[in-house]
Amino acid sequence: MTFMFRQLREDMTSVFERDPAARSSWEVLTCYPGLHAVWIHRLAHWFWRHGLLWLGRLVSHAGRWVTGIEIHPAALVGRRVFIDHGMGVVVGETAEIGDDCTIYQGVTLGGTSLYRGAKRHPTLGKGVVVGAGAKVLGGFTVGDGAKIGSNAVVVKEVPAGASVVGIPGRIVDEGQAQQEKAHFAAYGVVPNQVDPYAKTLQSLLEHSQELERTVSGLGEKLRRIEHKLAEGAADASKADPLRAIK
Repeated sequence: MTFMFRQLREDMTSVFERDPAARSSWEVLTCYPGLHAVWIHRLAHWFWRHGLLWLGRLVSHAGRWVTGIEIHPAALVGRRVFIDHGMGVVVGETAEIGDDCTIYQGVTLGGTSLYRGAKRHPTLGKGVVVGAGAKVLGGFTVGDGAKIGSNAVVVKEVPAGASVVGIPGRIVDEGQAQQEKAHFAAYGVVPNQVDPYAKTLQSLLEHSQELERTVSGLGEKLRRIEHKLAEGAADASKADPLRAIK
């Protein structure tokens, strides 16, 4: 019982740390569906682990109806996980969510395989942020402290500390694992991050412009050479009229 209340306090504290809109403990306790979904999942998971599979699914289904968040009772959810807003979040059967993760609305931790018993859903390491609308699909690992940008579709492993954006997801800011006091990135967006595709296109554009300048310069040099040759031929014809006739 003491452990349960300690978990409740941890969960509520994590909400105040990550959501500036939270004003009071009573508000968080009564008006945060992401918090309710995690608590309901713990009960459903307890039933599931003790072989009461149908009861676990029933509790999970009731939690989905109440909160708009669907977490399979077999999924593993760590401590201080915060689901912000939460409507439309789906967490699959073999998914694992590490401690201190933050998940925004519309996120899917889904699978790409239909093989029963296989690891079909992703594993999120500690402190992962998954932005609104993102889809993380497959039985791979998203490393500690990674950030998944809003509406990204991630289908392969993500290194610790990396940031992923786009469809399909691509790494834009790979670094060391996130430290405890690192800056929290709301909605999985890193300030001033560079899009490698945009950077590559800009580089190609600059290279194309440089080639145009080079070709233009060569054309101008050829015209001057042709002009000098023409002048030389004209001078030669004046000096030797017979040679010009030949």
